[in-house]
Amino acid sequence: LSMVRHQPEGLDQLQAQTQFTRKELQSLYRGFKNECPSGLVDEETFKTIYSQFFPQGDATRYAHFLFNAFDIDRNGSIRFVDFVLGLSVLLRGSVTEKLRWAFNLYDINKDGYITKEEMLEIMTSIYDMMGRYTLPSVRDDSPFEHVEKFFQKMDRNRDGVVTIDEFIETCQKDENIMASMQLFENVI
Repeated sequence: LSMVRHQPEGLDQLQAQTQFTRKELQSLYRGFKNECPSGLVDEETFKTIYSQFFPQGDATRYAHFLFNAFDIDRNGSIRFVDFVLGLSVLLRGSVTEKLRWAFNLYDINKDGYITKEEMLEIMTSIYDMMGRYTLPSVRDDSPFEHVEKFFQKMDRNRDGVVTIDEFIETCQKDENIMASMQLFENVI
């Protein structure tokens, strides 16, 4: 049996656009094609794969938001290129790049602002995903409390929304926010 070699198209271009080596890209591509032979991941497949990492909770809502953050061209599927560009930012990007990516995740309707409702949807989905048996234990009002604290710090001009500039500036200046963002790094 000859070994099947999976190689992404435009490997040189991907290497230039990401923080991955050629070998890493080839390895990521093999894994991607193994899970998704068509080369595309739809949302249901993404949810199924992602949920396996969080058997103690319900990851479907958070996986939906995460899928939308990776689906750069918003066509309902993630190509290998979309996946690798996002993964490169999350794993090896600068703090500002990671914060921009996180802002995009929280900005559910992609209007350039994070509202309390959007933040509450994301936080609730994270609490659902982590499960009821997470330590320290998660109370039902915790997502709401988290959002209120977030907005007190972030919404500097008190207009009810957080802009990307407010988000990045506040995160970079606040040790607690940077530490709490790192708590969720393994979630992604």
